[in-house]
Formats: sequence, C-alpha cells, structure tokens
Amino acid sequence: MVAEQLTTKENDNLDLRQLLKILSAVKKGDFSARMPIDRTGIAGKIADALNEVIEQNERLTEELQRISNIVGKEGKITERATLGNVRGSWSACVDSVNTLITDLVQPTAETARVIRAVANGDLSQTIAPEIEGRPLKGEFLQTAQMVNTMVGQLNSFASEVTRVAREVGTEGKLGVQAEVPGVAGTWKDLTDSVNLMAGNLTAQVRNIAEVTTAVANGDLSKKITVDVKGEIL
Repeated sequence: MVAEQLTTKENDNLDLRQLLKILSAVKKGDFSARMPIDRTGIAGKIADALNEVIEQNERLTEELQRISNIVGKEGKITERATLGNVRGSWSACVDSVNTLITDLVQPTAETARVIRAVANGDLSQTIAPEIEGRPLKGEFLQTAQMVNTMVGQLNSFASEVTRVAREVGTEGKLGVQAEVPGVAGTWKDLTDSVNLMAGNLTAQVRNIAEVTTAVANGDLSKKITVDVKGEIL
C-alpha cells in the first residue's frame, strides 16, 4: 500500500528536466518529441496537453508539406489544406494558407483563360482588373496589363490586316496601308511586311493598268517600269 502511494506520488510530480528536454526539441523543430504518458494528476494533464500541442504542430507541418507538393509541384490547384475539426489560431492558420492558394490560383487561372482564348482565335477576351471585387495589385496587376496589351496588339494587327486585305483585294482600294499604333519589334516588322506587300501590289496593278490603257489607245511606247518578280514578271 505504501509502495503504491509512493509510486502514485512520483507519477504526480512533473519532471522539469524532461519537460525542458522536450521543449528544447520542439523549439528546434523536432515535432516527434513527446512527454512520457505515465504521469498522473496535474503532471499527467500537463504532459498530455503538451503532447497534443506538439502533435498538432506535427500534423500542420505534414499538411503544409502535402499541400505544397500537390498544388505547387503536381499542379492540382483545386486542392486545399485541412486539419479536421480545429479551432482558433489553428483554423486561422489553415484558412490563411488556403486563402493564399486561392489568391495565387485565381489570377493564374484567369491568365490561362485569356491565353487559351487567344490560341483559339478569340481576341475579345481580357483579364479583368479585379477578381471577386478585389483589385489586382503588384505583379498580378503587371501581368494582367502585359497580357491585355498583348491581346490588344494582336487584335489591332489582325483587324488591320483584315481591313487591308478586304479593301485592296476585294474592294480594289489601292494604296491602302495598315496602321497599328504603338507597335515595335516583330509587330512592327509584320505591319511593315503587310504594307510592303500592299504597296507592291498597288504599284504593279497601277503600272499594268497604265500600260494597258496606253496600248488600248494605240500608244505602244509605254512599258512596265515597276520592279516585278515571279508570275507577274
């Protein structure tokens, strides 16, 4: 009986050295450390409570690693973190991670939507300056502006090429040139190429018409003077 009482009394005592050892391990990020579960009374409750806190930290760490791998590496952007039935700061932490994922995914998905539309020939789509009532900021805004500028330039170029082709090729309006404001680099090269083609066609057709008219009027001194190549030559 006395031995049992002594054992119970020992188990009721909190081993401060053991507690310090566990706390030091947790401080260094070792969430595998645990207090002994053979304590009773207040000491047992303290050990159990500390073990639960450490276990929760371990679960949170594992969940963050899981979600980082699934979303960041596997590209499963609909996946979200969960710790089960948690409350308080634990819940706030999980919610913050999920909000961060959503905030990162939404602009990315919107950008992909517009690029997909462009790839399918739809140049009417642009990235909205806000998502769910919240304005885009920082690099999200810069990316949206760059994508929208790209779509705008594509749209302007496509519209101008279509206009020039229609007016020159269908309506016979010679001398028409494409005008795409603010273009540079390849966009300018493409515009210049279209204008060069339209200019060459205009010069050739007008010169041929001039010579044909002269011949019809009995003037055989006229010749084609423009630089021609291929079948026109």
